[in-house]
Amino acid sequence: MKRRTRVKAIGTAGIAASLPLQVLGMADGKKMKVLFMGGTGFIGPHMVRALVNAGHEVTLFNRGKSNPHLFPDLAKIKGDRLTDDIKQVSGHDWDFIVDTSCYIPRAVDMLMGAVDTDKVKQYVFISTISVYASFSQAGITEESPLAQMDEEPESEDVNKWYGALKVRCEEQAEKALPGRVTRVRCGLIIGPGDKTDRFTYWPVTAANSDEMLAPGSGDDPLQTIDARDLADWVVHCIDKKLVGAFNSTNPTGLYTFRDVLNMCRDELNPDLKLTWVPNEFLETQNLGESGGLPLWIGDDKEYAGIWKVNAGLAASKGLKARPLSESIRDTWAWWETLPAERTAKLKTGLSPERQAEILAAWHESQASK
Repeated sequence: MKRRTRVKAIGTAGIAASLPLQVLGMADGKKMKVLFMGGTGFIGPHMVRALVNAGHEVTLFNRGKSNPHLFPDLAKIKGDRLTDDIKQVSGHDWDFIVDTSCYIPRAVDMLMGAVDTDKVKQYVFISTISVYASFSQAGITEESPLAQMDEEPESEDVNKWYGALKVRCEEQAEKALPGRVTRVRCGLIIGPGDKTDRFTYWPVTAANSDEMLAPGSGDDPLQTIDARDLADWVVHCIDKKLVGAFNSTNPTGLYTFRDVLNMCRDELNPDLKLTWVPNEFLETQNLGESGGLPLWIGDDKEYAGIWKVNAGLAASKGLKARPLSESIRDTWAWWETLPAERTAKLKTGLSPERQAEILAAWHESQASK
């Protein structure tokens, strides 16, 4: 199918991973030493650039497996944090630690055991809204009940206990650095570089379709945060010495699925026909067996509040959101830079063939009425 796209002018942050580093200066003239755990995956590069642009001296610690070509001008320590490699961070006076690669409490303990905790001013721990025990109700705040494991404390099954393990990571961090931990509880992160294709499915499918299946009534919420806004927020938390837990996502009710898909159409494919298909019909189509519709909750009461998290505290402290239309444009622009073998098939969502089948079945059901 021929692509019929229209992409508006892209800001310089559109394909951030390809841009040069530029130091913009420091607020107080003092260069702070930042140990960055990770830094070359999806969210890491955006944060590293934001920190460098803010004038901080950043050293990366990672295994050197993901995008090792990034940041050739920065200091790097290569190693596995769950081995004695972590001892390489000893002997440095780190002012700040930003940790994007921690999933089990043992990793926190080993890191804290390797650094001089008396010298660390702040530990920014990238956590998740998955730390909460339930998403059945809207309005989750930082004080809502947290997820717990019903297995032995030493369990490290991240796939099974992702949220509960992040809770324990937060707790271990606070024990090591009481009053100096920023718990960044991220919502759904979107933008250039996303490896999951969960949000990317929507702009890519919109750009490449004549008719697109749009789920439900369009009134379902979708709550996101652009990776670049998250990066700016991390720098802001350091600059303002913000500690504690923050639900780090865009405000509740900012966008619905109708908003998202209308923007995808308007930005990328003005001739696209959006066909809204009711929940009841979609439930008859075995969506789970055919890739599903990423991020759409439908009538699942267990997750009715997952895109209605209260992020008012972070917003009141300075978390800002760029227009979603910008994220859509930049995500599509990034997608088009990827090799053909990567873009040949999305990692999640309906295939074009399956989308066409469901749309055909829907139209047939309406014609017979």
